[in-house]
Amino acid sequence: MSPGILGKKLGMTQVFRPDGQVVPVTVLKAGPCVVVQRKTPTTDGYDAIQLGLVEGAKTKKLPKPAQGHLKKSGAGGVKYTREFLLQPGDGGDLKQGDRVLVDEFKPSTKVDIIGISKGRGFAGLVKRHHFRGGPSTHGSMFHRAPGSIGASSFPSRVFPGMRMAGRMGTDRVTVRNLEVIEVDADDNLLVVKGAVPGPNGGYVIVRRAK
Repeated sequence: MSPGILGKKLGMTQVFRPDGQVVPVTVLKAGPCVVVQRKTPTTDGYDAIQLGLVEGAKTKKLPKPAQGHLKKSGAGGVKYTREFLLQPGDGGDLKQGDRVLVDEFKPSTKVDIIGISKGRGFAGLVKRHHFRGGPSTHGSMFHRAPGSIGASSFPSRVFPGMRMAGRMGTDRVTVRNLEVIEVDADDNLLVVKGAVPGPNGGYVIVRRAK
């Protein structure tokens, strides 16, 4: 049994439970994946599998080292690869060339989903860090400015980690314990409850919740 699977975010919708409750869900295209490499403590120092998402990519457009790496496992059409660490007794039967499909997940189970959040460009303090800002009226000249960022004479520098304006988004975000609502093995679809980081069409990593 694989510890996870790779996929793409398709978008959000809603479904109805048998009791009439409305559930917001995200639809993911999960798999099919292939085991590109099996790493073992003997050869690599740790136990893991490297999965590749099969999506019909043209292998000849990849760098030559990547082409040779994929050729060993016979994985064609793979562009996106990620590793999954294996716990003792988890996924021990997986070997190079094996396929991982979405039907390994069952409804009502919990998963963690990792994605890259949407990029927001250069953002100010109010948007990026939720600063309150200053008064908007009575002649105030302080509206969305940062204010003091440190003392002058001592320490005469800005401490690392100071919250300031800058690039917002495009961060690795993990959303934990999302419930699997539905699994469609025919179309490789995984429907999970709640929101998933990233834009529609963005790559995601789905792993079993710890």
